[in-house]
Amino acid sequence: QVQLVESGGGLVQPGGSLRLSCAASGRTSYTVAMAWFREAPGKERELVSSIRWSNGNTYYTNSVEGRFTISRNIVKNTIDLQMNSLRPEDTAVYYCALQRLGGETYDVWGQGTQVTVSS
Repeated sequence: QVQLVESGGGLVQPGGSLRLSCAASGRTSYTVAMAWFREAPGKERELVSSIRWSNGNTYYTNSVEGRFTISRNIVKNTIDLQMNSLRPEDTAVYYCALQRLGGETYDVWGQGTQVTVSS
């Protein structure tokens, strides 16, 4: 079993920054990729950013490109999401997710952390 625990959400003013962290524990040897998703009220959950565990290749959705940076620590089994120049439309519950070897999609999820961007 793999467990994910997120931290770092909160309230920030537009233009501000937040850093989210996600720690994976348990049987993490077969991690293929990890990612951050978000779900805003009334909207579907969307993939924000992902990182391949083997080579560190990253993906960003268009709306966060240039503002968010995902990183990984393969020793600590953690990922971070540095979020800069935050906008009100970034407000959502952010979820950490993990894809395991043999899986076609992300099938391990954290509990979510709220990010609110408001003045």
